[in-house]
Amino acid sequence: MKAAVVHGANDIRIEEVDCPVPEPGDIVVRVRASGICATDVKTLLGQGLPKDLPTILGHEVAGEVSALGKGVSDFAVGDRVAVYPIAVCGECDYCLGERHNLCRHEFGLAHGIDGGFAEYVRIPRQILNVGGVIKIPDELSFELAAMAEPLSCGLAALRVNKVQPDDTVVIVGAGPMGMIHLLLAKWRGAKVIILEKMPGRQEFARKLGADAIIDPNNEDPLEAVNKLTDSDGADVVITSLSDTQVIESSLPLVKKGGVFNIFGGPPAGQRINIDPRWIHYQEITITGSFASTPMDFREAIYLIATQQIDAARLITDRFTLDSMLDAIERARSLQMIKGVVLA
Repeated sequence: MKAAVVHGANDIRIEEVDCPVPEPGDIVVRVRASGICATDVKTLLGQGLPKDLPTILGHEVAGEVSALGKGVSDFAVGDRVAVYPIAVCGECDYCLGERHNLCRHEFGLAHGIDGGFAEYVRIPRQILNVGGVIKIPDELSFELAAMAEPLSCGLAALRVNKVQPDDTVVIVGAGPMGMIHLLLAKWRGAKVIILEKMPGRQEFARKLGADAIIDPNNEDPLEAVNKLTDSDGADVVITSLSDTQVIESSLPLVKKGGVFNIFGGPPAGQRINIDPRWIHYQEITITGSFASTPMDFREAIYLIATQQIDAARLITDRFTLDSMLDAIERARSLQMIKGVVLA
């Protein structure tokens, strides 16, 4: 089969590789759509490259079941499915506490095993056992089903941040995940302020319904947020990027008793400085949110399928495996919001 194979930093090759074979309890999915995530791009740039190379990236997958491992009875060849990408044990304290994304024994697509930038991908039994393979209706396109994984990560953040109707949410960074946070915060009934320096992304956020746009090139973010919130600050601040300097400078944007969410994953070894007196006296909650749970994933599929979230508005670019190198370059250069590889 054809696959986009990573051999190292800045080294991805379109190659012929062996088709995966299901082990007992597994299935193999013919990939029809695989989303391009910022994590994929960071990995290609050398930030957190897997130790076992070569490998295949891609963890936002939808497609058709093409082969069944021994013992699989809940699926049939030809079933249309979306795939939660994290293989979890289902038995550790985190899994039993419905925090599967923190599983002590997790691995998954593009994280321990080959991912979905290929014609076929093996889905291990651990994902099936936790209900992570979801049958999708015929009227739901594969490219929209592939959006369930990133949307589920936004839902996980929405839950952690306890966003309520009429809250003011500041989203720092209007990349693909920033736009997902925007759509979900508006769905929840919040007012959304976007902090973004790129004009094209400012305009994209405006079209998606942002209530205000702050351009840090032209105005002081703290002064701008204070002006928009009667000097109160935001109920929730989400930093949807990995720049630690921007994360640190965004801390004052949150109000007393508010929540500051570090969503974008900075490179290893990076640090930020925080005044503990500020956290103590203003009762600030600083939190993170990583990936999602199978419950979040199922909810994401439902919201997309019922059109409560218009995920189609986020897709700006479509590619094939043959044009994968172009896709990575456009993502690296920030020329697209969300790209999907289709087959």
